[in-house]
Amino acid sequence: MKKFFSLVAFAALAVCAHAQTHAVNRPRITGIDHVSFYTTQPDAVKALYTVTLGLASAAPVESGGLVRYLVGKQWVGYSTAPDPNATNRLDHVAFATNNIVLLRKYLVAKGVKVPAIEGHSDHSLSFMVADPEGHPVEFVERGKAKPPALPDSAVSRHMIHTGFLVHDRDAEDHFYRDLLGFRPYWHGGMKPDETDWVSLQVPDGTDWLEYMLHQPEHPDLRIMGVLDHISLGVADMKQAQAILESHGWKPHGSEKAQMGKDGKWQLNVFDPDLTRIELMEFKPVEKPCCSDFTGPHPTE
Repeated sequence: MKKFFSLVAFAALAVCAHAQTHAVNRPRITGIDHVSFYTTQPDAVKALYTVTLGLASAAPVESGGLVRYLVGKQWVGYSTAPDPNATNRLDHVAFATNNIVLLRKYLVAKGVKVPAIEGHSDHSLSFMVADPEGHPVEFVERGKAKPPALPDSAVSRHMIHTGFLVHDRDAEDHFYRDLLGFRPYWHGGMKPDETDWVSLQVPDGTDWLEYMLHQPEHPDLRIMGVLDHISLGVADMKQAQAILESHGWKPHGSEKAQMGKDGKWQLNVFDPDLTRIELMEFKPVEKPCCSDFTGPHPTE
């Protein structure tokens, strides 16, 4: 009997050792690679990004894309809106990884449906999945090519966060926090005792994803444009505004510098389809409402 239990224990240990040997560890997820939107007015988008924001443009690298606007090593892409009457202008968000093959294996092992890896003209590799609410999320391993130099006119060189509408926070948390390892950074709301925004930093960097909570079931184009957005980091908002003004922009309506609930200066501009491009200082200058920051702040 003693021999029998020894054999059982040995077998159990062997199974555990085998499982540990074949466990797939998640590779690094280092930041936002790019964010893509749809547009009905590509010429007006070009004027906003190349003139007002001073960014360089580049040819598309993904199927269906019209153009990319370069933000340091990152980019913002646009393609033609498949339905001009749709209220959602967000195409997809993409995060950078150091090992696309291993990340695919990791997600498959966690039960996520993952397509084959695709190659692109810039030698990057990627695959696209859907998060629990159906947002298309791409993961990208960049090629070795050196990114092009940015013009001196560029208002920003770092896209520090992207955000989109979230209805089921628990389901999204399971995907982004439990499976992918995203980390809490800050949360807050219009009132101190409410949480309307949740910021989760990528596991291996300072860029973050922002949940936009407590919205109508079917927001109109204007509201969706505020919710589904990107944020370009700046070191000094006064200097950033001066750059915009030198390009012919003037404060008007909701496009003006203001203090955010997180204690950071911000300034919103909108593309012709009402998608929000938020300029935001890297660090707070006031104590944030609602919660303290729990991670390092981004830099240039």
